[in-house]
Order: sequence, then C-alpha cells, then structure tokens
Amino acid sequence: MQSMIDTANALSISDFHTKFLPDLAAAALPFPSPSMITINYNLTLESSSTITKADLQSCYELIKATSYDDYKASSFGWSRRRKMEEMRLPDLRYLLIKKGGLVEADSTRKCASEDLMGFLSFMLTYEDGYEVIYCYEIHIQSELRGSGTGKYLMGIMEMVGRRAEVAKAMLTVFVENKGALKFYEKLGYEKDEFSPAPRRLRNGVIKNPTYLILSKSLL
Repeated sequence: MQSMIDTANALSISDFHTKFLPDLAAAALPFPSPSMITINYNLTLESSSTITKADLQSCYELIKATSYDDYKASSFGWSRRRKMEEMRLPDLRYLLIKKGGLVEADSTRKCASEDLMGFLSFMLTYEDGYEVIYCYEIHIQSELRGSGTGKYLMGIMEMVGRRAEVAKAMLTVFVENKGALKFYEKLGYEKDEFSPAPRRLRNGVIKNPTYLILSKSLL
C-alpha cells in the first residue's frame, strides 16, 4: 500500500494545492507595510518543477543575502552548485510571498510589482524512520521581518504536515543563528533526538556541531 508521503509527492502542484491547502488563496496578506503606502503581498504555492527560473534565482539570492556567512562558517560551507541542486530536488515545494500592486496613499497611481519578499521551501519525506515534513529554507526580506510573516509561513507548512498525517515537522538551524533559534523555540521546536552531538577528537578537544536539527510533534 502506497504511503501518504509517496501519494502526496506524486501529485501535481494543482492537485497538491487542492488536497492539502484548499483554503489557501493567492490573496492579499495582512502584513504591515511602510507608512503612507498600501502594499498587497500575495502568496503562491509552487514546486521545484513549476517555479520559474527567475523566482528560483530570487530565492537563491535571498538565501545568500541572509545566510551566506552562516554557511561559510559551518561544516556545510557555501557552494552555489550544491545549493541550486538542493533547490531543484523533485519533491520540494515552495511557498512564495511577493509584492502585488501598490497604491500610494496620496495618489490613485498603481504600480505593478512582483518582488519576492520571502519564501519557505518544504518537503514531505522520511527522516530516521519517521514520516515528516521538513522545512528546507525560510527567508524573509528585512521589510517584512517582525511582521509575523515567518510564523505565518511556518503555520502553513505545519498545516500541510498535519493534513498529510506525518509525525513531526523538522528543520536544520545554524548554532550561531541565535535569532532563528529563538524564533523556532517560540513556535514549539526542540532539539531532535537525531541532532548531531558534540564529538571528542583524538587530541581530546570537544568539537561542537555547527548546526542543530529541531523538530515539533504534529500528532
């Protein structure tokens, strides 16, 4: 019998949307905007096969802008090739937040815009014998940080996980990214049992991991 994970990953992006996010519409989102300007932020769901090259590149640039130093200082290192390969994994899906039209408060002039303001990528998969939903990336432009956008995206991902009846949501976070650690802890994430432990080297020095694996039960 095919598992829910395999069934879900075999769905087209439109069928996935219908099955797991039927109440999610590409409508204006209630995030604050700079004073004197009203901005619509639109949310869309894409897969690694349906996301446009321009949007994929925008996601990559946002990752680099927000996390390049963390990657360079970690055991992962930074590699454009490896990151782009990961971003094209077949079962990866994207929640994209873009600017819609904007209207200046003292004018009726509308300006079209498709700027990527943030995204979350996730995958329904298996980790250490568990069926899970794994958050691969979540990155938000500075304009929307502190607005609840990250919490909103995480909530959508967790809703997909619950509807797919997986055991838990998981993610990887750099140890030095204290802001991200605090954010995930507030959402109920804890260090997972399979998170890497410190290692004792031959010379007796303890080498701490540069990243942690966090998880949250969805049962």
